[in-house]
Amino acid sequence: MPLVEVIALIALGLCSGLLAGLFGVGGGAVIVPALMLLFPLFDLGGPWLAHLAVGTSLATIIGTGIASTLAHHGRGGVRWELVARLAPGIVLGAWIGAALAGLLPELWLRRLFAVFLAVMGLRMVLRARAPAGARPLPGWRGMLGAGGGIGGLSALVGIGGGTLTVPFLGAHGVEMRQAVGTSAACGLPIALAGMIGFVVVGWGREGLPVGSTGFVYWPAVLAILLASIPSAPLGARLAHTLPVALLKRLFGALLLLIATRLALGG
Repeated sequence: MPLVEVIALIALGLCSGLLAGLFGVGGGAVIVPALMLLFPLFDLGGPWLAHLAVGTSLATIIGTGIASTLAHHGRGGVRWELVARLAPGIVLGAWIGAALAGLLPELWLRRLFAVFLAVMGLRMVLRARAPAGARPLPGWRGMLGAGGGIGGLSALVGIGGGTLTVPFLGAHGVEMRQAVGTSAACGLPIALAGMIGFVVVGWGREGLPVGSTGFVYWPAVLAILLASIPSAPLGARLAHTLPVALLKRLFGALLLLIATRLALGG
């Protein structure tokens, strides 16, 4: 891999790790659009650009998610009983999401991700603070359905699910910092199941770069993890000290800019 590509991917890993620890988002919201912009510069991706970016993002979230989860667990921020209730639906949904992604043309997967980022960005800008009221958590059927929805959409667009899990838990009375930590832990089954799905649906496709397995490009995974794993605990530490509402608004504005860029063709 050229040195300039390695440096760009390490910088991307640093940003994604900080965001993963700070917001429990897994970093995919930044990794996927960044890879969509970087891969063509290095003549990678071709007709499978968006698929390769999503699959590679999911693989990186495994390592980043472990580092972020351990950091939040050390601060008492992970509700493991909620992770266990959401995980079965998450895994099933992630497999379905990966299968659907394999059926979509590259342009439509790119557009889907742009729309997702725009919606997510608006929510962060307009609703940075948790709602005052809260509903009780649903029963096992409701948690299974919620996990399925979170896992399916997250795998489809290559994220760790934090932008869905955190609002869901917050709306049901889970304290904000515990919602972030629990979301980070939920990102692990999403990323693992989603990555396996993208390997399977991308297996044997023509036009994939050397060093990829299905829709996962391993040189990029390793370079990103080199920086994201050590930076994720720093993000978790900042989540317990900085004004998260303001940071969410700034992050939401960034996502809107990225969505616009992707929607206009990258």
